[in-house]
Amino acid sequence: MPAAHAGTPAQPPMPDAFNLTTVATDPAIVATNTPTNFVITVTTPQVAGTHHIRIILPADYYTNTGKRYPVLYFLHGASDNPANPYLAWPAVLDASARSSMITVEPDGGLRGWYANWLDQGTSAKAQNWENFHINQVIPFIDADLRTIPDKAHRAIAGLSMGGFGAMHYAQDHPELFSQVASLSGAIDLSRDSMDVRMAAVGTLTNGAGVLCGSASDPSCPSGFGPTVSSDALFGTPYPFSVFYPFSDVLWNAADPSTHMAKLAGMGISIYVGNGGGNPVNMEFWAESASGHVKANLDALGMPYHYVDYGNGAGWGACDGGHDGKCWAADMVDFVPRLEAAFGA
Repeated sequence: MPAAHAGTPAQPPMPDAFNLTTVATDPAIVATNTPTNFVITVTTPQVAGTHHIRIILPADYYTNTGKRYPVLYFLHGASDNPANPYLAWPAVLDASARSSMITVEPDGGLRGWYANWLDQGTSAKAQNWENFHINQVIPFIDADLRTIPDKAHRAIAGLSMGGFGAMHYAQDHPELFSQVASLSGAIDLSRDSMDVRMAAVGTLTNGAGVLCGSASDPSCPSGFGPTVSSDALFGTPYPFSVFYPFSDVLWNAADPSTHMAKLAGMGISIYVGNGGGNPVNMEFWAESASGHVKANLDALGMPYHYVDYGNGAGWGACDGGHDGKCWAADMVDFVPRLEAAFGA
């Protein structure tokens, strides 16, 4: 970590723990670090390679040393990297940077899908993202920062692929989170949203432009890492229902939309636009997926906060697309509501 400038605090020490090993961070990334917004780099046996974790601390973290803080875990989308300051996430997290909570954005891989892959023997090597985040990152943060380490003061949110991750983790681990939010999330992987499921498959098989604002978006590369089988994540995604009625059972088990009852008692927020009605824009399909989730919540009689801002008119600088302008506006709405929930 860089030395603190005169009059500014040093970043908190974050020693190795929970089978995470901190390693040197690229100097170009270190140069952008500040005491309250910085990236650390870790390795873990659970996921191949090195992984960045961005940490944003409240403005009073170093001056109010007796205070402990709630934590928002924010999960990025496909092709994103929490260490890259030029992608959409800085605008998304700007609202939380000014808030009274700690925000943590862990690496989710270019297409890690916030899950433990079924096939650990692909050219991508170890891909146990859920183990990494739940069993390592969360206790690591609680050990090294002044968090309030309980369910009532811990939230999880994410955009696009990360919207799926947030719902998936909240459903798998309801004892950990009191609030969950999806921003333009891929939150329906059931047979009702085969378009979204196939977009996920596209990231595995390196289909260009999937789950990005547009194929020409410089933040959306055509490669998501080593090409792997469509079955690597949750087994076969194809519902050969006549002869193999359980062929896609793991996709259905991981699908958030049909398991919303697992979020009973949790605050649920969903934000989505319509992509301008253009099927080329991923937001068009995200709206459909979010609509299915809303319908299932209504059927269960569960409360939620749902915003469909359509083409973005009146929603900050949003254009209704699958992009950071809309996600920034989502956060302007979400963060104060989250703060109020934490305060309660």
